[in-house]
Amino acid sequence: MPELPEVETIARNLRPALENRVITHVDVFWPKTLATHTPADFARQVSGQTVQAVGRRAKYLLLHLDTATLIFHLRMSGDMNVFPADYTPAKHDRVIFHLLDGRMLAFNDTRKFGRIWLTGAPQRLLDRLGPEPFDAQLTPEVFAARLGRHKRQIKALLLDQHFIAGLGNIYTDEALFRAGLHPRKGSHTVNAAQAARLLASIRTVLEAGIQHNGTSIDWVYRGGKFQDYLQVYGRTGLPCKQCGTPIQKIRVAQRGTHFCPQCQKE
Repeated sequence: MPELPEVETIARNLRPALENRVITHVDVFWPKTLATHTPADFARQVSGQTVQAVGRRAKYLLLHLDTATLIFHLRMSGDMNVFPADYTPAKHDRVIFHLLDGRMLAFNDTRKFGRIWLTGAPQRLLDRLGPEPFDAQLTPEVFAARLGRHKRQIKALLLDQHFIAGLGNIYTDEALFRAGLHPRKGSHTVNAAQAARLLASIRTVLEAGIQHNGTSIDWVYRGGKFQDYLQVYGRTGLPCKQCGTPIQKIRVAQRGTHFCPQCQKE
């Protein structure tokens, strides 16, 4: 569930707690969480390293160490928090990183879909992703040209992390509503004005999501407030806040998709 605003919020919360801190040792409780190493090798390579910086790329959380990078993908139910020295591991903690000051960084993942990579070449994984939505080089003209090179439903294309990085179901629905575009509209039929409006809408809803610490709509991610400002997502049958028409839910790209049939005419 965590999308760009949620991962960005987690990164911002972890940054002051982790940067310039030494990892003394690691406990791996669910080996399949590790995408690249055995538990013993992972613990050996990470132990003794300092967290130089905490970053984000798309939906990935990055811990840059002395000689490598830890890449976390939270998938459906992952979360990360730093706890005091007297913390007792919780039921769904999959990996715990012990810090020199006694605190612990816990990777908690109820559904076990989350993954951790340890690599000296993070670009091999991250360079396959599309541009960040806030990339200054992603101008309206460039965005329009990229849309025009595909013949896909616009909702499906925006969810494709190779096309643009960081969007998921929530913020895609919200951006399409704000732009007044039907989620099934062909990407190649989006004109220049619509493309510019859509890019601006994507950036606006993501900025608002970050400002409100993300969206909390279930038991997985807590602390966000953007759910109080959603226009269409999760509002099936409720009146559109703009025109009063009941919000509808359909399936696009195998995903539940919310839209206003009046404000986003097909």
